[in-house]
Parts: sequence; C-alpha cells; structure tokens
Amino acid sequence: MMEVHRFNIRHLAALAAVVRSGSISAAARVVNLTQPAVTQGIAKLEAQLGFLLFDRTPTGIVPREEARILAGRVEAALRLMGTRNATAAQVRAFIALARAGSYAGAAAMTRLAEASLHRAVADLSLVIGARLVDRRGRGIALTRRGETLARDFRLALGELRSGLSEVHALQGQETGRIAIGAMPLARARILPDSVAAFHSRHPDVRIAISEGSHLDLVGPLRDGEIDMMIGAVRNLPRGGDLIETPLFDDRPIIVGRMGHPLSQLRGKVPIAQLTAYPWIVAPEGTPLRQLWRGMFATAGVEPPRVPIECGAVITIRQLIRDSDFLTLLSPDQLAIELEAGLLAHIADAPDEVRRTIGITTRADWRPTPRQASFLATIEEQARQKRGGEFS
Repeated sequence: MMEVHRFNIRHLAALAAVVRSGSISAAARVVNLTQPAVTQGIAKLEAQLGFLLFDRTPTGIVPREEARILAGRVEAALRLMGTRNATAAQVRAFIALARAGSYAGAAAMTRLAEASLHRAVADLSLVIGARLVDRRGRGIALTRRGETLARDFRLALGELRSGLSEVHALQGQETGRIAIGAMPLARARILPDSVAAFHSRHPDVRIAISEGSHLDLVGPLRDGEIDMMIGAVRNLPRGGDLIETPLFDDRPIIVGRMGHPLSQLRGKVPIAQLTAYPWIVAPEGTPLRQLWRGMFATAGVEPPRVPIECGAVITIRQLIRDSDFLTLLSPDQLAIELEAGLLAHIADAPDEVRRTIGITTRADWRPTPRQASFLATIEEQARQKRGGEFS
C-alpha cells in the first residue's frame, strides 16, 4: 500500500466532491479545478491505487464502493486539516519537523534537503495564515497554532491510511496496520493472547505495539499515532475526547520471595503484619499505588515504608527474589514465576482492591474492519478471562 503522502490532496478532494455531487462538473466547481483536471486527477488516483474507483457510463461516472469508502475518509481528513490548499509535501514536511524538533532531524527522517523542508513549512504558514514555528537555538518550537495543526494533520493522515486499508481489503488485499499502546498489565496476558489469536487469522495485517505508562501513551493516542491503549482505565469523564471500554476487573495479590517469613502463614496475613516489611510499589499517581494505599487506609493502618518505587515488573521480580520486600501486582504479571515456585503468593488483597482493565480510544475514531476485528478479539479474550478460561 502506498504511503499517503504520495497522493495529491486536491485529487483526493476532487474524488470526494465527485462522490458527493454525482458529477465531474459539479465537483470541479467545488474544488476550484477545471473538469479535465478533475478527470485527470481521478485517473491518476486509480493508477496509483491499481484499480478503478468509478464505472464510466454514457450518462456519467458511477462511484464504486471503494470510491464511497475512500471519499468518507477523505472528507474526514479534510475537516481535520481545515484546508484543501495544503500540499502533501507541505503536510509531510511539517509533521516531520514537529516530530523531530529540528530541520536537521526532519531532513534525516524524510531524506529531504533542509532547504526543501524550510520552503515547504514556510509555504504552509502562508496557506494557513499563521506562524507555525519559532526558532529555539538550533532547534524549533511549534507555536500553539502549530501544535494544534500538527495534531490535526496526524489525525488526518490516519484517516487516509484507514481509507486506503479499507479499499485494498475490498480488493482482496489484506493490508493495514494496527498501532497499540500497551500499559504494564496489558502486556502480561490479554494483549499477547489477543495478538496471537488475531495474527493467526490476519497474518498480513501489521501490528505495532508501543509500551509505556498512561502518561506516556495518552499523547500519542490523541495525536493518532496509536489507535488504542490497553491497560488500567482512569474513569475519564463522559463527553471528553477519549472513551474507555471496560474489559474485566483485575485482583492484585501480595507477592514476596519463596520462603518469605509471611509465606508460613499460608495466606492468612493480618494487614498489620504487612507493615513490618519494606515494599516495592508503583509510583504515586498510578491506579495500583492508590489501591495499595487504600488497602491500609480501609484497615485503619498506617501504610509501611516504600523505599523503592517501580512500575517495571522485570525489575520488581529480581528485587524481591533476593530480599524480604513485598509487592502488590496482578497474578497475570508474575504467572510464570509463581507457577515455577520462584516467587510466593503471600496473600490475597482485600476484595475492594481491584482495578478495571479496558481499552481507551479517541471518541471520534472510526476503526477499519480489521481494527474492529482486533477489538472483537480482545473482547473475546476478556470474556475468557472473566470466565476463568485463561490457562
């Protein structure tokens, strides 16, 4: 599938106008092109795609399903961009500059000359009618208008990529890319199981997984760089720009080394005794840290010392294996170590200590059929999780 920056934005706008108006002459007036230019633009799009978008008849041209799908995505992209006059080269240059933070970095990213990038961004500023970039030493900083435009451009390109993926799928070409933001708990079981199940059915769809905390991933989600986040939900207010879909409740457990003094109590550990040992807990502000603090507050017990704050399971696992540290984690995150007897399940946390795991998406996101299929796969894995079917 061709990269979207290789398509002419005015040609795409002409395609959408023809589908909406039903004729080339009406579309030409909408996009301010001549009728021959619209006809040639559509022909070039078809040549680039490798298939027809319209059927030619004695009474005019009739859009195929591919044209209707692509037109809807193009209209969404144009609304986000706010202009039909920006060129693909200008959009590509500006997004690269926004991501790299310097013209030198953008040049390395795009393999374009710095002078070409300077010219493209300057021309884009004239098209938009606003200053987009400020100089900062050897780098640049986007103005407020520039930051907004960069995000809108990224979302617009995401719409176009989704449209191309959908029309190629209609042609029997399994294409597309699913970009997932994985928070710590999602990486333990549900995401790997979902990816494996989906890949077995759609081996030609590319899956890109970015790991990080909620804070690391929420920006890329809003920018359209990832399609969804999977992990502990934050109970965001309704009506915002993000939507959370709950999947299942996770019940963390208290874990220590095999042979830990508290393991002799066989799970019957009073809350007060948990304060006698140091803890490794996720940083302040995370849902797990709030649950840990609440566990002691509910019992009316002062929380114990936390000499080490850490959210990385691999690091926690190594630290508690050789010490009397305790931690609070999902059993899924340490399933292999618990089953192998490398770590011990010291006790269950109280019933109220639980967190909801879910999917977070943009409110205005329209998944492609393949992305919708991936979401359905995750939901199926979550049903198995709730039913206790995970091995």
